Amino acid sequence: MSNLFVVAYNDLATANQVREKMLDLAKQHLVELEDIVVVERREDGKIKLHQAVNHTATGAAGGALWGGVIGLLFLVPLLGAAVGAAAGAAGGAATDTGINDDFMKELSQNLQPGAAALFVLVKQASPDKVIPQIASFGGQLVQTSLSNEEEEQLRAALKAAKGEAAAQEEASKEA
Repeated sequence: MSNLFVVAYNDLATANQVREKMLDLAKQHLVELEDIVVVERREDGKIKLHQAVNHTATGAAGGALWGGVIGLLFLVPLLGAAVGAAAGAAGGAATDTGINDDFMKELSQNLQPGAAALFVLVKQASPDKVIPQIASFGGQLVQTSLSNEEEEQLRAALKAAKGEAAAQEEASKEA
């Protein structure tokens, strides 16, 4: 079963840095991600989703390929590719995998203008290795799908990791 984590940050840059860190940790097989999205509340109050996967572009590319192949059979490959790309883009735009877009937009209405949130859907992770690497970025844990007890343990682990990161930073300044 996957778990959802939503962490709010004061700015878009920090949320993007944490997303990149999480993707790096996924490459190291320390966390298995199902979905990861940065949601920005712009200064004008509008919500913008920064999806990791662009379903519209993927659908258009696949549709163009298959449309071209089918078009070759009927001796009109360009028309087939164009129709396939349009159909693939429409299908891709209608596809919503991972975290529900409407849920992310609704929850992000509570962000301050200029702030951002990171929505992460995790299949499995090594918390003892992941938490210390993301705690140094700060942020506020907004919501999880964990039980109350597990969420409190996570909050305590984040607080401890932030304290350790601050102590290491202080020690490096003194050296």
